[in-house]
Amino acid sequence: MASLDWGQCPAVESIPGKVSGAWVFKGTRLPVATVIENLEDLSIEEVMEEFDVTREQIVAVLEFVAKSLKVPPPALLRLPDTDAHSV
Repeated sequence: MASLDWGQCPAVESIPGKVSGAWVFKGTRLPVATVIENLEDLSIEEVMEEFDVTREQIVAVLEFVAKSLKVPPPALLRLPDTDAHSV
């Protein structure tokens, strides 16, 4: 699986020297990875309360991840025209 280009997500930022350059929610020191990891065991409401992050921030990141993981349909392979006798 290709890694996500977090630089394309408007809800996050990475600043050298701030949380070791980790991707964090804009204006915070909260790493995106922390929220994603905790969503495995907690509800969005619990994550909001535990980490002081808004629903909009969480939704923006989850939508970005979902959009990034969509794979375009593969191009159909077009074989050269042949007849049964030439095979």
